[in-house]
Amino acid sequence: MYSAKKISNLIRSKNSHFWQSVQRRESLSLFHQMAESVPAYKDFLKHQHISHKTVKKWSDFKKIPSISKKNYLRKYHLKELLFGGKLDLPLVYTATSGSTGPPFYFMRGEDLDWQYSVIIEQFLENSTLDLKKPILVLVCFGMGIWIGGLITYKAFEIAAKRNNYALSLITPGINKQVIFNILQLLAPQYEQLVLVGYPPFIKDIIDESETANLDLKKYRKAILFAAESISEEFRDYIADKAGIKNLYLDIMNIYGSADIGAMAYESSLSTLIRRIAQRNKHMFETVFQPINKTPTLSQYNPLFTNFEESEGEILLTGKNALPFVRYAIGDKGGVFDYDQIDDKLLSHGVSLKKEISKIGIGHSASRLPFVYIYERIDLSATFYGLWIYPEWFRKALLLAPISRFLTGKFTLQTKFNSKQDQYLEINLELKKGVDQSDVDIDLILKKMIDALRENSSEYRELSDKLKKQAWPRLKFWPNESVNYFQPGIKQKWVKRP
Repeated sequence: MYSAKKISNLIRSKNSHFWQSVQRRESLSLFHQMAESVPAYKDFLKHQHISHKTVKKWSDFKKIPSISKKNYLRKYHLKELLFGGKLDLPLVYTATSGSTGPPFYFMRGEDLDWQYSVIIEQFLENSTLDLKKPILVLVCFGMGIWIGGLITYKAFEIAAKRNNYALSLITPGINKQVIFNILQLLAPQYEQLVLVGYPPFIKDIIDESETANLDLKKYRKAILFAAESISEEFRDYIADKAGIKNLYLDIMNIYGSADIGAMAYESSLSTLIRRIAQRNKHMFETVFQPINKTPTLSQYNPLFTNFEESEGEILLTGKNALPFVRYAIGDKGGVFDYDQIDDKLLSHGVSLKKEISKIGIGHSASRLPFVYIYERIDLSATFYGLWIYPEWFRKALLLAPISRFLTGKFTLQTKFNSKQDQYLEINLELKKGVDQSDVDIDLILKKMIDALRENSSEYRELSDKLKKQAWPRLKFWPNESVNYFQPGIKQKWVKRP
């Protein structure tokens, strides 16, 4: 419908009202296309007693029942989920990680690769990289059945060819030795690097490069993450350790899924807003909601994918070989536009326009809408009926001197002793070359207890009553232990019984 150049111009120039209109137009259009041409969706609407011709306004659209893996994807044959009910078109399959159930195999056409390439183009153009000079991009996602590696490689390739960037791609995947070989032998031919991968894995590469006598700080760099939320403390850590020139412009995190690719992305503006919101509790609760977890905040392009919030759950609408309308992806969060966040911050005396100017990101700040995401409730641990979230511990593990001994990766697990008393176990990964005897266990335990008490008033009360019985138990594992820390794959922050 639009060229990449046209979309870039729209992103730079259009206001909230324009993007709201685009969202409603695109969502309604896709709904009618699916109702007419996708056999599974036709049947779904029939059972809901809905005639698509009666859905004419946005208020009508908001009343359409949501679809999910359970009530839609797993209920129909694969070909019935596609336009025309046929598999006779070129497709690429990827799978979910299976972290919340059996894997589902999603297919995509070329559209999702192209859409992601527009996001990549925006990232590169807004970064501090010199696009007229050679850049080496290391794609350090797994290159197997998961979506991250393949779609990222294709998106960079498309963006580079479209804009004639002097950009070279290499795909070492999750093989650390191959990555270090590249950094030692190939990277010195370049002055600029882009590191792409899963946040804890890229952190490993940056940390271990020091012991491998590799100076990453000598390069001009940008870093692209995906597959997991990151905290602002994590962003600060990576920027410092890697020598990032501008953490707003040179570090981006993708909100993506196997379901429909790169759905949204942390922009320089969303990073700024999140950091502003963390200045005080009242402002945070105005921007997001009263909850003691910091969400991922991303911007999305309504020409590609759209989001709604329904009773705290995120619904997405987007066109693909396997299209979705009001699809419950399984994430909790909310949605707001630029004008709404501007008003929220003004109510606390903060001018977003002035804040943007203060840090010099005016050229990259767009008025695309925002979606914020909390970790899924099924990716938390329970302890005496309390929800325990991995995010609470991540900040503590980034601080010195703990960060000298631990990678920052861990797995929470609720267990029971021989008397069937419940306890919380935290499995922690040692850095390469570190022995457990080197670690100050008492300090780490104190920091873990402090994190629990700081983030949960219920835990404070519980630990005041139970004393040591409420303390977590720490277990330390060698670097890359296959029990909890198999290298390169998505870290399981919580392991369920």
